[in-house]
Amino acid sequence: MPAALATASGVGGAGALAGLLLPCRLRVPVVGVLTAGVGAGGGTAGVAALEGSRWAAALPGLVPLAGAHVAVDALAGVFMAVAGAVVVAVAVYGIGYAAGDGPHGLGSRTAQAVLPLFALTLVLVPVAASVSTFLVLWELMALGSLLLVLAEHRERASVWQAGVWYAVMTHLGLMLLLAGFALFAAQAGGETFAALRAGAQGVSPALRGLVFVLVAAAFASKAGTVPLHAWLPRAHPEAPSPVSALMSAAMVNLGVYGLVRTGLDLLGGGPAWWWLGVMAVGGVSAVYGILQAAMAADLKRLLAYSTSENMGLVIVGVGASGLFAAYGDRPLAALALAAALLHVVNHAAFKALLFCAAGSVLRATGLRDLDRLGGLRSRMPATAGLFALAALGAVALPPGNGFISEWLLLQSLIHGFQVPGVAVAVVLPLSVALIALSAGIAAAVFVKALGVGFFSRPRSEQAATAGEAPAPMLAGMGLLAVLCAALALVPGLLGDGLDRAVGAAGLPGSGALTGGGLRVRLADVSASLSPLWVVAALTVALALAAGLPRLCARRRRRAGARLWDCGGGAPTPRMAYTATSFAEPLQRVFDDVLAPEQDVNVTPVRESAYLVERVRFQRRVPDRIEHRLYEPVLRALAGTGQAVRRLAGGSVHLYLGYGFAGLVVLLLALTVGW
Repeated sequence: MPAALATASGVGGAGALAGLLLPCRLRVPVVGVLTAGVGAGGGTAGVAALEGSRWAAALPGLVPLAGAHVAVDALAGVFMAVAGAVVVAVAVYGIGYAAGDGPHGLGSRTAQAVLPLFALTLVLVPVAASVSTFLVLWELMALGSLLLVLAEHRERASVWQAGVWYAVMTHLGLMLLLAGFALFAAQAGGETFAALRAGAQGVSPALRGLVFVLVAAAFASKAGTVPLHAWLPRAHPEAPSPVSALMSAAMVNLGVYGLVRTGLDLLGGGPAWWWLGVMAVGGVSAVYGILQAAMAADLKRLLAYSTSENMGLVIVGVGASGLFAAYGDRPLAALALAAALLHVVNHAAFKALLFCAAGSVLRATGLRDLDRLGGLRSRMPATAGLFALAALGAVALPPGNGFISEWLLLQSLIHGFQVPGVAVAVVLPLSVALIALSAGIAAAVFVKALGVGFFSRPRSEQAATAGEAPAPMLAGMGLLAVLCAALALVPGLLGDGLDRAVGAAGLPGSGALTGGGLRVRLADVSASLSPLWVVAALTVALALAAGLPRLCARRRRRAGARLWDCGGGAPTPRMAYTATSFAEPLQRVFDDVLAPEQDVNVTPVRESAYLVERVRFQRRVPDRIEHRLYEPVLRALAGTGQAVRRLAGGSVHLYLGYGFAGLVVLLLALTVGW
């Protein structure tokens, strides 16, 4: 394990140097191979941890003052293995993607130098075993991702705005982490995770609650949950598609890791109100995120909001685990956490594939607007098939790989009805209903994305002339597709590793989720499921469903019957559903939640006000939370800034007066304190 991590670190440094020094023709393939090496090293260490290996070390001279402390257990291993696998596939994909970029895109020296270092931080953040080490790696990850988000800033002005939002939100999260961990370390008597774990019970309940609220808010922001999600639908669409895949499939997972590590492991769990709040945030994020995805016509924005939805489901599982542990039902707590971790793995696989497929569409057409796409099934058949495979996982229906983890999550919540308590009796049914609602809307979202973007007629010249993605991009997507298929058919192989991860999070000896290869068994709630048999049954049912209409059509042809088309002829692209029209029924149902805005502009004929030359109708569905929460704050800050500028009048006497007044206030404060 230490050798694998050392190799990943060395390869990451070599990749950064290669990105800076190599000429353009060699830069992209060499950096891509070295970045894949980073993922392979980190993934190998993560798999070893899942198999039971543990490792810890102190590196005194690496970080100033406190030194660096690192440790790897099964909980860290889950996130390292996921990040490593995603990095390998996306690095291969990125070789083909960046080869077609201009000098200021992902193929530039800056972006290629930062890419392997960002991949390295994704692997190393779970390794940190002290506050200072964790915060340094966390900030390096944030800075690396910010630079990559800005890679195409010279091509689109919207990239700058997305970068500003992301920079502000991620550094507000860092401030919350600094405050929370500083309070925790001061009371626990040390900043290593071992010292925090040992001293947690000596911290007063009020301070433990404050620490949890601060760090949970910071980690929830990184996971993209409501209402701290505003950066996510901006940064993910504007980043280059390989970077979007890394951020959405690997980086947001580390928010979940931080929440589990801090709340369940270091703080040792807590009262029920902690986890009720976590479940509320997760449930609202799941439904609100998928509703915004349903309204989106931008393909990458749709996928970004889908990430918010899936992270909400994971957060619900983490909150349910903490809630069951607070009420003393540790087997159910272990099951809920195992389901959440399994959904982290599944989401990483299908979301990375979805973003890579969307990147292939963007590279081939230059478009992200579903209303202008269409016809890609025949022009890009491999990409269309891979997008459909990943979409099947995203809608949580068998045989998609997202089905098994959502089934486990529902099993834990339904069996939790037996836990006594009014809060449990109210929250769990609501959580089940929200998960079911989000799954139903997710099906509509990806039917829209597939139907409008790939199966309808092309609506633009770019879509009509698109070509298939190059071989390296298809190879990277193929790796992710194999991972999705394996997770869908044999998820039981992860059972023992997930049990070890649950034990490392502070729920030892659970044995709630056991692997059986082709079957997943829930030892403590007497339930089991074989995804392979589910897939076989669905295959037979689909074959019958597809064969019967063909048989009936053949009989009609033999009888000479022809269908009447009412004289309409073949439909044109203007007759087909667009992404906006497809989403309108859902928008009407959730009108009070979404608060859409519409504008009708009627232009009369110049000679007569009674004759209409043109009617322009525009409807948009803004992010209501952003509109109600962030915009008033931004307006207040802007107003304060304008008011403060009046204080800078240019008078030296005035500035001396400010200094004298500040000195007087400081002396008065010291006098009162003394």
